[in-house]
Amino acid sequence: MSVRLRAARAGAAAALAAAVLAPVPALAAPPPAADTPVLDAAAVDAYLTDYLDSSALNGAAVAVTRGTEVVHTAGYGTTSGGDPMGPDTPMGVASVSKSFTALAVMRLVEEGRVDLDTPVRAYLPEFPVPDPRADGITVRHLLTHTSGMSDAGFAEKSEPQPADLAGAVARLEGAELVSDPGAEYHYTNPNYHVAARLVEVVSGRPFAAYLDAEVFTPLGMDATRTVETSADATAAGVPEGHVALFGQALALPEPHGYFNGAGGVVTTADDMAAWLIAQNNEGVGPTGERVLSAEGVAATHTGGGPDGGTGLGWNAGETDGGAPLVEHGGIQWTFTAYQMLLPDSGYGIAVMADSGLGGGDAYAVAAGLAALAEGAEPPAGPARALLAGDVVLLVLGLGAAALGVRGVRRSGVWARRRAGAPVGWAALRCLPPLVPVAVFASAHRLAGFLTGGRDMPWSLLGYLTPMGTAFLAVAAVAGGAVAVARTAALVRARRAPAPPTAPEPAPAGV
Repeated sequence: MSVRLRAARAGAAAALAAAVLAPVPALAAPPPAADTPVLDAAAVDAYLTDYLDSSALNGAAVAVTRGTEVVHTAGYGTTSGGDPMGPDTPMGVASVSKSFTALAVMRLVEEGRVDLDTPVRAYLPEFPVPDPRADGITVRHLLTHTSGMSDAGFAEKSEPQPADLAGAVARLEGAELVSDPGAEYHYTNPNYHVAARLVEVVSGRPFAAYLDAEVFTPLGMDATRTVETSADATAAGVPEGHVALFGQALALPEPHGYFNGAGGVVTTADDMAAWLIAQNNEGVGPTGERVLSAEGVAATHTGGGPDGGTGLGWNAGETDGGAPLVEHGGIQWTFTAYQMLLPDSGYGIAVMADSGLGGGDAYAVAAGLAALAEGAEPPAGPARALLAGDVVLLVLGLGAAALGVRGVRRSGVWARRRAGAPVGWAALRCLPPLVPVAVFASAHRLAGFLTGGRDMPWSLLGYLTPMGTAFLAVAAVAGGAVAVARTAALVRARRAPAPPTAPEPAPAGV
């Protein structure tokens, strides 16, 4: 049976012990039972090779650990520049970065400098959300996406993008809360922009410097950093990513966006292996240094809130086999990432793919590796469905274009048949072809609804589904052309003089 990853999203995490414990012995990889499947390097290589051969994924980097052991780190395929993907290729991990930000906050908690249940403004007076309820937003609310902020109250991708964390917080003066703090779960990046800025203010160090000194260096993650913007990620060596079109990878630059705190970590498969080991070893990395107490790590992994699934930078759930799962994904327009921990077997898995949110490759690869770790059949990847969808959309687009041409050519006949109808009724009959125009104009709102209420700028719809956007554009042009042609023809028909009436014949015999 295939494994399907289900990430339950919810509110507050379990309580944290503030004191840092003394180092604990490193956890060895649990010995497999005779009938327990083993996810080894050969199995990972075979699965990724098959996946790339049958999908539009151009390249990926993968890390698999078990307990304190690195099972395998490797790159597969190539970058958009044609270089072989390797375990040392810099990759963006998008929202996987949130687990790093949460750990940074938790270090301050364990040092007694931050309390999770104290209002944010006690540490960050600059927090500008104008709603009076914002006074009650706590640090925990930020980390569990229960602050009341949401993309519906602040369209963070559509708004002007800031240059740094201070600017990311300052622009929230225009944010509206959509619920009381702690009442509802709404996933939104500004929660983690604020959390990262809080780390800067409380620690007195830039967020990047804090993460480097307190997290990356102690874990031996020497190739890892956090960046401010998408341009900075490119400057840090992240290859240009891709979108999928007709089963092929189309390289595109990542659109301008602000990343730090919520999605700014740039890392490698080798370094992610060190991160996974620390998560499965109660906060102790492969260097033997501790970055968080065992209780602190457990608190970040523990789900809570209305749905019982949201921890601090992580989500708790189950695999289809019923095994515990701790995970977090990351999505950008041209690259994706996914990390998971399987506590029962001790496995940690991280996948970084150079394909964007429309492809779902990082999630699909992680699902396949999780299935192999459980001795199950890996689920089918999304490639065939995406290719079939593009073909269907192409056919529909051609059909829409043909109907548009036919409608324009027959607009005169259409208008003459309705020339005598009341003006209002005739005008209404011109409106139905405008429906595709309205759908195209509001497609970003539908896409936002389908992605959980996230902000989806209209200008970037093509990154989500190139063929879907092309089909909607063709249908809109066709519908608009028909509406204009029919309106013009109707006006001409109603202005045309009535045909002359034939004279009555003279009476017979005259």
